[in-house]
Amino acid sequence: MKKKIFLLFFIISIYFPLKAQLQLSKYAEVSIITAGPGEELYEAFGHSAIRIKDPVLNFDLIYNYGMFDFNQPNFYTNFAKGNMVYSLARYDFKYFITSYRRDKRWLKEQVLNLNKQEKQNFFKFLENNALPQNSEYRYDPYFDNCATKLRDITELILGNKVSFNYDNSVENQTLRQLTNKEIHWNTWGSFGLNLIAGTILDKSATYEQYMFLPDYVYSSFKNADLFIKNQPNKLIKQEKNLLKFEEKNLEISILNPLLVFTFFALLVFLITFRDIKKNKRTKSLDFIIFFTTGIIGVILLFLWIFSSHSTAPNNFNILWAFAPNLIASFVLLKTKQSIWLQKYLLSLSILIVAIPFLWIFKIQQFPLVIIPILILLLIRYFYLSRKLLTFKK
Repeated sequence: MKKKIFLLFFIISIYFPLKAQLQLSKYAEVSIITAGPGEELYEAFGHSAIRIKDPVLNFDLIYNYGMFDFNQPNFYTNFAKGNMVYSLARYDFKYFITSYRRDKRWLKEQVLNLNKQEKQNFFKFLENNALPQNSEYRYDPYFDNCATKLRDITELILGNKVSFNYDNSVENQTLRQLTNKEIHWNTWGSFGLNLIAGTILDKSATYEQYMFLPDYVYSSFKNADLFIKNQPNKLIKQEKNLLKFEEKNLEISILNPLLVFTFFALLVFLITFRDIKKNKRTKSLDFIIFFTTGIIGVILLFLWIFSSHSTAPNNFNILWAFAPNLIASFVLLKTKQSIWLQKYLLSLSILIVAIPFLWIFKIQQFPLVIIPILILLLIRYFYLSRKLLTFKK
């Protein structure tokens, strides 16, 4: 979100707290708003928000927990550390729907079947949460985001009166499988998300955890029961299609990960074949391979050990993105090599061979596009481990 737009929403949010003292009329409506995916990576999963409108009091507000600002201080540092700050913004619904109409993203509304006091409780909670001192929260893409907020708020306000009826047909899905359904596997976004996420995404998710995705918020509310005088009624009173557009997906780039990595793997194979024939070693290639995998490994280790990202620990991508390769990359620039480096390379080959077993036994699912990377690494590691000590000076 651009800084000026964020500032506008902030100013609007300061203006409206006076409404917190209002008593909603019996004609007020509280709705769950679900939006289709957009073209940017952070829009790929869609969006969820809460709408409250009252025709008698003449206001129509959206409560949007998906606000963030790229220009906030230390944005990228906080992102790396897992301290992403999101906030609740409250503003006129007409601005919200205009934005989605401009982006040509579908929008659906589910009006909740609430009595007057329950509507007032939603309104009071959201108004208090929208105050500047309460609006910010630490974002987690899987466990605390714009979609899970709606689930948590509804359960908090309605308590045991609400029961989400889960769809048994989608049982035993992992968070990673759910994520990969939303983003095509051969995109840089999918590669990045799967690269930095560890084994926590490979455990079977509860259906409640499915609700990190707006689509499952929509279906869960659609099937939910609201107990009125101990009798089950539908939580959703009415559904509306506010905007109808074709669903968007992230486009697969011409220079997609599989193509780029396959090309590089073929290049490594050809250079290695030439090195064998000429009994020499292309030092620049080895430096690039080891330096790149080392840098990626350092980043993954940092996320695992020092960040607050809930999904970063226990990430076995470090078996191929091996942090010590960063040091080895400079050692390999030397002409003379020692016996320890040969053993080191053999160890790297063993780590690469271990990855398919982790994959097969479902300990961790790796990005499909790393298969060419694993092949090129195995080829080069094995070649270097056998030939490194016999190269001509």
